[in-house]
Amino acid sequence: MAVMGKSKSVLILTGRVINEAVSFIVFSVLDLIDFLLCYVYKLVDFFIEAEWKPCYCSSGKEVITSSGKILVSEQGESKIVCLSSTKVQLEEISDTLYTRPSLVSEVSNLTVTELKRLKVDKTFVQSCEKIKKGGTVRSSFTVNSSLVEMLQGKMGRQLLHPIPRWSDCDCSFCNSWTSSCKETLFVRAEGPKEKAQEDVLFIHGFISSSAFWTETLFPNFSSVAKSSYRLFAIDLLGFGRSPKPTDSLYTLREHLDMIERSVIEPHQVKSFHIVAHSLGCILALALAVKYPGYVKSLTLLAPPYFPAPKSEQATQYMMRRIAPRRVWPLIGFGASMACWYEHISRTICLLICKNHRWWEFLAKLITRNRIRTFLLEGFFCHTHNAAWHTLHNIICGTASKIDTYLEAVRDNLKCEVTIFHGKDDELIPVECSYHVQTKIPRARIKVIEKKDHITIVVGRQKAFARELEEIWRNSSG
Repeated sequence: MAVMGKSKSVLILTGRVINEAVSFIVFSVLDLIDFLLCYVYKLVDFFIEAEWKPCYCSSGKEVITSSGKILVSEQGESKIVCLSSTKVQLEEISDTLYTRPSLVSEVSNLTVTELKRLKVDKTFVQSCEKIKKGGTVRSSFTVNSSLVEMLQGKMGRQLLHPIPRWSDCDCSFCNSWTSSCKETLFVRAEGPKEKAQEDVLFIHGFISSSAFWTETLFPNFSSVAKSSYRLFAIDLLGFGRSPKPTDSLYTLREHLDMIERSVIEPHQVKSFHIVAHSLGCILALALAVKYPGYVKSLTLLAPPYFPAPKSEQATQYMMRRIAPRRVWPLIGFGASMACWYEHISRTICLLICKNHRWWEFLAKLITRNRIRTFLLEGFFCHTHNAAWHTLHNIICGTASKIDTYLEAVRDNLKCEVTIFHGKDDELIPVECSYHVQTKIPRARIKVIEKKDHITIVVGRQKAFARELEEIWRNSSG
């Protein structure tokens, strides 16, 4: 037995070493490919759209300000200033958008730094004085020259329904939102229109859609539940049949605003349960903190919570945990491709999302229509701009806020908190749920054996529907 145990340890160690070595080679090559694709897309964008599109690998400030927003840096933090006719709004963006360490990026940054020494960088410094209790507090903002250009009239000129980029899908399904004059999310609602006992809001995860819930859980709820609760499943901003604005940075504020504008306000939701999966758990927590008196229960599936060590920056730590730059497991390799490489991930979207009708046809042909097509809908129907910014600004960018959200749920909300996690989840490990429980001791955790990130729902929808109904009954009682 001892010999077998030692042999197993040696095999595990050997596997790790091989994984590390192969991953280093593969991702070094991918770093170079992404670097070259940067210039390829700049040229293609210029010839097709007559516009030289900036990207985050060259200058994070350029791509942000070119979207009609102003980047403001203060005390080491980056925020977005949005000017409208009525107010000035601040949005936080993730530094992982423009800070993703790699061998190629380090060499490129050193070269750019040396070149910048040869010329004077034109900046405009605006000093703001605040009077507080007889004293003054000075704060300096460094804004690049594009501020002046935008204030001269370049802001606010975006089309209400901008034309899809050449690399995005232009089919009627993906762009169904352009046929409506309302800037709201796609919402699938079921249940009584009047006299509903309570409401339930379902929030899907990354690269998914409302079909993740409507094709699995909705048909399996009991008649009692369907007559007692109004069920709302949404396509998040940038996904499925919801709007996919080309000028959006898909920040937390934008996502929450759209949920409020599409569900809470028009349907006059006053008392509701939340069911969220993966990335949706972050939005669920933020929503619960904003509406503490409204939330009756909070059900989280595979919440991505990685407490960062005090010595590390939370956003960068989160990026390395969900996208570890390893070829194995495959789901981690896919996450790394999506998170680290702006141009490779755009290429993948170009090949898959823009041509999703062909892929869906081939999938149905090969599998003789046995494949779960609703999963393909969520995977295909988004834009690179939406996926890229949502991944960084929500999953990575909110890493430093999650502790605050969890503490607020613990201290300010009395709702029941239940967490489900697949034992075999290789993307978000089970430890994440236990980390949440350390912040919210009353949270109940249910680990499902032999289930992963997707099969936590898909394949056990009947059992999960019964579990949800029990949670709602107990919370209402």
